[in-house]
Amino acid sequence: MTKYKLEYIWLDGYTPTPNLRGKTQVKEFAEFPTLEQLPLWGFDGSSTMQAEGKSSDCVLKPVAVYPDPARTNGALVLCEVMMPDGVTPHPSNTRATVQDDDGAWFGFEQEYFLYKDGRPLGFPEHGYPAPQGPYYTGVGYKNVGNIARQIVEEHLDLCLAAGINHEGINAEVAKGQWEFQIFGKGSKKAADEIWLARYLLERLTEKYCVDVEYHCKPLGDTDWNGSGMHCNFSTSFMREAGGKDYFEALMDAFAEARADHIAVYGPDNHLRLTGKHETASIHVFSYGVADRGASIRVPHSFVNNGYRGYLEDRRPNSQGDPYQIASRVLKTISDVPTFSEKKAAA
Repeated sequence: MTKYKLEYIWLDGYTPTPNLRGKTQVKEFAEFPTLEQLPLWGFDGSSTMQAEGKSSDCVLKPVAVYPDPARTNGALVLCEVMMPDGVTPHPSNTRATVQDDDGAWFGFEQEYFLYKDGRPLGFPEHGYPAPQGPYYTGVGYKNVGNIARQIVEEHLDLCLAAGINHEGINAEVAKGQWEFQIFGKGSKKAADEIWLARYLLERLTEKYCVDVEYHCKPLGDTDWNGSGMHCNFSTSFMREAGGKDYFEALMDAFAEARADHIAVYGPDNHLRLTGKHETASIHVFSYGVADRGASIRVPHSFVNNGYRGYLEDRRPNSQGDPYQIASRVLKTISDVPTFSEKKAAA
């Protein structure tokens, strides 16, 4: 038997943006534990904005387990927060709101800044560095500094070793800004792994005395890019049948639900979605082929393949909860009947 360090990870009840939390339990197993072997575990919800002190019990329900490459015999245990009965989802449990759909695929492009001493890495103590231009996918000390690449490369290795479907990294438009991409098949998979990748990044940066800044516009009303979390999505019908009529009906549904999407696409998005810096205005809905200034970018491959494939919603921001984003996208898609559904209803 081997003693395993089980890091139970969950989202707290802070709003508008939850924080990651984690605590370790040591248990013996003959081999790396399966999800079914992992027990429920309680915690003090009064310390995480999820309960009152007079009735503080909350329950962690394991929903996914991954190797923890930073620990000997370690496991990353992603959990949903449940009420004391261990069955009823807690009101803060946004994962429980996502409908199960194996045919729904999501890819998230997580942008963020690395901060030290209250400013992005590479920024001088006073003022600003040279304007944007050379930093995006940049190389060299003057563009990326001396520790940022160490952090993002180590983070990539940790994610891959954990089995997270990490698909790439790059330096972003602003100095000190980076991006990683996660893809998953199934309505919850990519969202699960975004949260785990965020956890690994935040834990990693502790040893570098660096903070991860997810605010969508940390430099305020300046000529510096904000941070998004573009959401690439498709369903089985979009990939296999699609068609121009269905696509146009889908875009009409997204336009109708514009405010509902914005409501869950991350706080302070009005600071980022200004119509500048490759963003659409928060007040309108638009779409266009290869248009990075649209609400939804339509890839050339989608059109060339008979309006089949995936679409990219560029509005979600870097602070967004991917569970809420996935849930809202699927709700809008479900409001548009497929042609087989229309025929059955006729």
